[in-house]
Amino acid sequence: MYDSTKLRQYFPTTTVYKDPAVMAIFKSAKIESFLRDWIIKRKADRNGRVQNVNELSEYVASIIPHRSEKDLLEDEARTNGETRPFLARMSVMFHPDANYHSFEIADLGFTHAHTVIEDYVWDRIKGEIIGEAGGWGLIKLGYMPPEGSKKNGRFTLLDYKNFCPYEVSVEAFREARAHFETEEWMDILLGAIDYNADGFTRPSLMAEDVWTAKHTMLTRLLPFIQANLNLIELAPQQTGKSYIFGRLCKYGWLVGGGSISRAKLFLDMRPGAKSAGLVTFHDFVAIDEIKSIKFTNDKEMAGILKTYMEEGRVKVGDANVEGGAGIIFLGNINIEYMDGSRDMFRELPEVFRDTALIQRIHGFVPGRNIPPLSPKMYMNGWALNTEYFTEIMHLLRAPAENMRYRGLIEELVTVGAKADETSGREQEAVMRLCTAYLKLFFPHVNSELIKNPEFKREFTRYCLQPAKRMQETVLKQMQIINPGEFGKRSMSSYKLREE
Repeated sequence: MYDSTKLRQYFPTTTVYKDPAVMAIFKSAKIESFLRDWIIKRKADRNGRVQNVNELSEYVASIIPHRSEKDLLEDEARTNGETRPFLARMSVMFHPDANYHSFEIADLGFTHAHTVIEDYVWDRIKGEIIGEAGGWGLIKLGYMPPEGSKKNGRFTLLDYKNFCPYEVSVEAFREARAHFETEEWMDILLGAIDYNADGFTRPSLMAEDVWTAKHTMLTRLLPFIQANLNLIELAPQQTGKSYIFGRLCKYGWLVGGGSISRAKLFLDMRPGAKSAGLVTFHDFVAIDEIKSIKFTNDKEMAGILKTYMEEGRVKVGDANVEGGAGIIFLGNINIEYMDGSRDMFRELPEVFRDTALIQRIHGFVPGRNIPPLSPKMYMNGWALNTEYFTEIMHLLRAPAENMRYRGLIEELVTVGAKADETSGREQEAVMRLCTAYLKLFFPHVNSELIKNPEFKREFTRYCLQPAKRMQETVLKQMQIINPGEFGKRSMSSYKLREE
């Protein structure tokens, strides 16, 4: 475990005390982690402790209304002219035929059909929301009565402040990282996502197995930090998959089991309702419970997914849809099939057994390495603020950052003698995974550090070897499903360049 005093020394304003008892309150209220830490920061004393749990509960209830309070908010808007400010996730739509914007707060039941954003408000708040569709913010609503005998009353948006409570400096983050050893940094990252590094230890596990479990948990963060990274994880239940992808970060989206449409993921083409899909304004879209997933049109969706996962763009009708979101497939399978040498896709719908789709997955997350979650695995102490850390990961996805780190990977890694025979998709997968790992574990890296022998050893362990294994598992699954096409294919070798 890391030294919390040292952590607070180098991250003096972006740490928070994570008390399991306090965190349980937020969990029971189904409040996302990034909102939780923002609230704790405001209600904790100088020692990081929340002294008055009742006061905390009352504040949470007032700032994050429940869906059952919609009637109360409507009455506040109509009677008082405005509601109290509250935190919620909001999306915006422009209606070109009628020349106005509307908003939707799905969690509270406010829909586009009964809302409007007046132009004077739009001009004031558009900088806060453009590019953040579906984003969280501090909202205040009003009400516009019907005109004459018309039934056209609308709830109006009076104010919106994009939820970003920190001035985040990537350079300061890089500088602070340089003061920690890599193993220590891995434990800090676990604390940032609410896990206690010491809790991964088991009497039956060797030290290397514990390291692997912690590293695998953090591997789930790669799509948070690298644009257009596609992963799959078929693993046991109760290992935190849904939590990581569904509650940790405001920039991702978790789609549960059931039916998924092209309109929801990519573009809604209905007249008067044309709106961008999830991939266009999220960092990743995780599709959970893929054993039970149904697409409204399997053939159409399979084709669109393959194109998007390959290129990060796809044509829908006459529209070009482009996004930076990685596609993540999540599912639970029986433990006896959690073996790369067996068919781990055997229980999945046919659309996921298409090797042309599987080939576009950059890596297989070995979730079987993560032990079932237990109380001792949850963070209890000072840790990086989850909101701050997820904001940093979001910023590290920027094109300039991708170029910076990918350039260093190209300097570090070379493909073996048969590079000309190696699949371009395979090479891109390994290099893209390495780039994501480099950002996660070595954000402070530069052209001088990559010459350091100790860094090279750690890079090989933390980045290169896991990236190769993740892509190799994908290849093995393709060989099992389609031996005729992939049976004789083998992974190329990837190694550090010699100076």
